[in-house]
Amino acid sequence: MQASEASRAVAAARSTASSLGLTVDDVIVLHDSNKLTLRLLPCDVVARVAPAAHQVARFEVEVAQRLAASGCPVAALDPRVAPGVYERDGFVVTLWTHYEPVTREVPPADYAHALKRLHAGMRGLDVPAPRFTDRVEEAQRLVADRDRTPALADADRELLGDTLRNLGRAIGERGGAEQLLHGEPHPGNVLTTRNGPLFIDFETCCRGPVEFDLAHAPEEVGAHYPGVDHDLLRECRILMLAMITTWRWDRGDQFPDGRRLGTEWLARIRAALDRDGGDPRG
Repeated sequence: MQASEASRAVAAARSTASSLGLTVDDVIVLHDSNKLTLRLLPCDVVARVAPAAHQVARFEVEVAQRLAASGCPVAALDPRVAPGVYERDGFVVTLWTHYEPVTREVPPADYAHALKRLHAGMRGLDVPAPRFTDRVEEAQRLVADRDRTPALADADRELLGDTLRNLGRAIGERGGAEQLLHGEPHPGNVLTTRNGPLFIDFETCCRGPVEFDLAHAPEEVGAHYPGVDHDLLRECRILMLAMITTWRWDRGDQFPDGRRLGTEWLARIRAALDRDGGDPRG
């Protein structure tokens, strides 16, 4: 968030928590992008704050509640307050349990097992969600909009556009099994806790093959997930990389060090396509 907006968001989180009987003397910023993730102390609650137009927070709370109730490995809402979305000063605030982190990385086998459990729980949820191809099309529109991506070179624009179009269509037309997915279960959305890995941030839920989710996880995880179509997973990895690269070139992107990452990822896409002899499904 911009600095002026972020200060208002912090104030909204403070006042929301205080109004619910939680003591807030200090605030630690855990993550800052399109929304703020804060640790409020000494009540030790995690607050996620987004502009009020970001109404997907209600969907996220519903999904997280239902998954937690079914025993899935997800972070829980803070039990001391009523579950829900609190609106204050143009922001929506949700309050979550803080988990003391474990410093070690999640072993690939544990990561795969947790994701498998998450997918099993998500198959039982009947909630409206876009198909993964809708997110691909959103990235395609961004690539085509020179006003929103003015710094993207023509050759890079063509590379991203062709990759998104060809792989999005090819994967979407495979006709395999699809289900509700997390949408972005990368390591940044996995908490390492004493009770094992827990997934957070369900605002990106979509429907598609499980390989689309696995594409966001470290490569070693796919080897431990049973029944994976590894050809499909390879295509999903390239598609996912093209999507997140496109978002880094949005002139409004607030991802830390996003432009440098976007440049690095363009090189990775070219290398992946070269290994496959060009676009594998073009």
